[in-house]
Amino acid sequence: MTSWANPGTRDLHLDLHEVIRPGARGVRELLVNALREAVRSGRLAAGTMLPPSRTLAADLGIARNTVAESYAELVAEGWLASRQGAGTWVVSSQASHQIARPRRVRTTARHNLMPGSPDVSEFPRSAWLASARRALTNAPSEAFWMGDPRGRPELREALADYLARVRGVRTSPETIVICAGVRHAVELLTRVLGAQRPIAVEAYGLFIFRDAIGALGGSTVPIGLDGHGAVIGDLDGHDVPAVLLTPAHHNPHGMPLHPTRRTAAVEWAQRRGAYVLEDDYDGEFRYDRQPVGAMQSLDPERVVYLGSASKSLAPALRLGWMALPDALVEPVLAAAGGTQFFVDALAQLTMADFITAGHYDRHIRRMRMRYRRRRDRLVDALAPFDVETRGLAAGLNALLTLPDGAEREVLQRAGNAGIALVGLSAMRHPAAGPDVADPDGVIVGFGAPADHAFAAAVEALCDVLEATLR
Repeated sequence: MTSWANPGTRDLHLDLHEVIRPGARGVRELLVNALREAVRSGRLAAGTMLPPSRTLAADLGIARNTVAESYAELVAEGWLASRQGAGTWVVSSQASHQIARPRRVRTTARHNLMPGSPDVSEFPRSAWLASARRALTNAPSEAFWMGDPRGRPELREALADYLARVRGVRTSPETIVICAGVRHAVELLTRVLGAQRPIAVEAYGLFIFRDAIGALGGSTVPIGLDGHGAVIGDLDGHDVPAVLLTPAHHNPHGMPLHPTRRTAAVEWAQRRGAYVLEDDYDGEFRYDRQPVGAMQSLDPERVVYLGSASKSLAPALRLGWMALPDALVEPVLAAAGGTQFFVDALAQLTMADFITAGHYDRHIRRMRMRYRRRRDRLVDALAPFDVETRGLAAGLNALLTLPDGAEREVLQRAGNAGIALVGLSAMRHPAAGPDVADPDGVIVGFGAPADHAFAAAVEALCDVLEATLR
C-alpha cells in the first residue's frame, strides 16, 4: 500500500468548465489545462501539495488513470514534481513566473535598537512546543468554545500564583482578565473610565498609550516628573478618574517611583474614588538586586495591575493580563463585548502550562543574565562619549541624554546608517509644562539584536555618536 505524505483529505477546487478551449479533446486535456492555469495564475503557489490521484479522481468523478496521466504530463512540462511516497506538488518553473505577482515589500533597519523590544531569536521554541503539545492533549473539549470572557481558568490560576510569587500582586483567578497586551488593556479601561474625563499620564511616557486613548475619543493630561518619578501632587489639580504610571521602572527615564509617592498615589485614589493603572514596565528584568514589587499590593481595590508577555517572550503572542479590582471586572468585560476572543484559547493553555512547568521562570532568569551582559557592553562602549546614560537598573533600554540640539542630528545620522532608534522628544507629552526638564536624548534598546548582531549594532551607534559629538 502506498504511503502518501499528502493526506487524502486535502481539497482542491477545479472547475473544468472554466477552461474549455477550442479544440480541447476529452477530460484529460480539460484537467491538464485547469491545473496548468491554476499554477500559471498563481492560485496554486510553488510548494503546494496536490491531492493523490485517487482522491482527486473521486472528487471530480473521473477515472484515476486520467488524473495520473495529467499529473505525469505536467511533471514532464515542469509545472509539477512528484516522488513516490512523497506525493505531487507545484514547483517553481520558468512558465509559472511568466505572470509577476505583486508583493508588498517591508523594509527593516539593519540595526534594531528600538526600545522595549526583546531578542525574539531567543524565544524558547522547544519548551513552548512541549507546553503546546501537553496543553492540546489535556485540553477539555469545552476549551474549543468561546468560554469565560475573562480567559481560560488554567491561565488565570497560573498567573495568580506567578504574580503573587514574583511581583507581590494580591489577586485571584476571578479578578484576572486576559487581554491582547497592555495597549489593549488600556483601551478597555479607557472605555470604562475615560469616556467623560481625561486620564492622567506621566509627562514622559509611551506615546502608543496616549494614541490609544485618543483614538477612542478620550484625552490625557500630563503630571510632572522629577528624579523621584511622577509628581503625584500634580494629580490634585486635575479632575481625572485614573492615572497611568510605570512605578517599577519609569519609561523612559528609568527610575522607580519613590516609596512615598507610591503611597501618595494610592491615598489619592482612595480619597478621590479613582484608580491607579500600573503598567509593570520591565518589572521582571531588574539587575541591581534591589527588588521593586508591584504597587498593586498597597491596595488591590484601587490599583489595576497590567502586564504582558511582549517583552518577556515575544510581541507576536499578543498575550497580556489585568489584575482588576472587584468593581471593575464586570465593566471591563462589558467593554470587551462580553466574550473572550482577543487571545485564542490554545495560546492561553500553552502559556498556563509554560508557567506551571517552570519554563517561564527559567526563560526570564536566562534572559535577565543575557540582557545584563548586553547592558554592560553598551555602557563600556559609550564611556568615551560626552553622554549621560540612565535607566540602567532594569529593563531593555538605556536613555542617552545628549548635548542641546544633538538629538535631531543623531536620529538623522542613525537613520542613514540603518539604525532604528527613538528620540526622547517623542516620549514627551505635548502639553507637558516648562517645569518638566526637556533634554535632548535617544532611547537605545539593547534587547532586540541577536547576540551575533549586537556588537555591530553598538559599533554603528558609536560611529553615529562620534560623527555627531566630535
